[in-house]
Amino acid sequence: MTRPAARRSAVRDSISLLRAGLALAALGSALPARAEAQNLTVGAVTAGPGQKRSGYIEIPAGVDAATRIPVTVIRGTRPGPTLALIAGTHGSEVAPILALHKVRDRIDPADLAGTLILVHVANLPSFLGRTIYYSPIDGKNLNRVYPGKASGTVSERIAFAITGQVIDQSDYVVDMHAGDGNESLRPYTYWSPLGLDARTDSVARQMALAFGHDHIVVDRDRPTDPNQSLYTQNTAQVRRKPSITTETGYLGLPVEAMVEKNYEGAIRLLRYLDLLGGPKELVTAPIYLDRTEVLRSPATGVWRARVERGHTVAAGTVLGVVTDFFGVEVGRVLAPFAGEVLYVVGTPAMSKDEPVAMIGTRATP
Repeated sequence: MTRPAARRSAVRDSISLLRAGLALAALGSALPARAEAQNLTVGAVTAGPGQKRSGYIEIPAGVDAATRIPVTVIRGTRPGPTLALIAGTHGSEVAPILALHKVRDRIDPADLAGTLILVHVANLPSFLGRTIYYSPIDGKNLNRVYPGKASGTVSERIAFAITGQVIDQSDYVVDMHAGDGNESLRPYTYWSPLGLDARTDSVARQMALAFGHDHIVVDRDRPTDPNQSLYTQNTAQVRRKPSITTETGYLGLPVEAMVEKNYEGAIRLLRYLDLLGGPKELVTAPIYLDRTEVLRSPATGVWRARVERGHTVAAGTVLGVVTDFFGVEVGRVLAPFAGEVLYVVGTPAMSKDEPVAMIGTRATP
């Protein structure tokens, strides 16, 4: 969930430019339609027009253990773009994982124009190991190793496979996250206008509005080198494929309201991008957060949050304290500026320098 802070003035300029170019954004989904007369293969899964197929991308053993990635390919009967929805980048972020089950069950290929690729659980070692942030096999964060390496550790091999098998075969990408098993998080979306391509940035913004979250974190500080893209979303964005990251759910819980919110966001995007018929909806009064900061723990010990997700705080507010294992306070974390709590760690275990909260402040009109 952690992200670098965005620059205020540059973001205001970017938003103004994109508002002036809304006509371009409105036309952004009109990519040249792909012919549906041929099969599409993702890993071991091959689907032809009008077919829905599920299976795995196999990740062979290398310097460490093998794993696999469960995927579904739904191929429409009419030409259209390809959208990839990726869940389970962090294995304890379960609401998007369950939402993609609903998408798989409810989407009829006969209703679809184009292709939908569903990555049900990108990081199966983390999911089965019930870990937060890091793989239990190699200790790496999958969302920091893109575009991956064919000969790397398991997280790097997963990233390499998703880059080649999923992202490179898609026109649009959504990396669907939630609050990890320790994070009490309010829903929001990341939009990353990198300035590499006006259309890519503009359409990604429209995707963020279509998904339905009214809070949009603007992050312009991600890498622009395709060989060091680090994040799932960024890997698509630097390849000129409009992409967003969504955050919908909290504390690793399968809360039905959050599962449904992920599902509804996916359907809204399918309609906006013309893969499905139906009304096209955009958030009409988005809240852009042009300055964000992830706060980290000053010590190892027991974390006690003093705020909750969605709280508005003043600069200097105590967000929480860290005690030693005897209950004696050894550090506290203060809000560096006034803003809203996008997430706060809601469980006690804490290591030094791990995230404890993220604060965001609204863009100035």
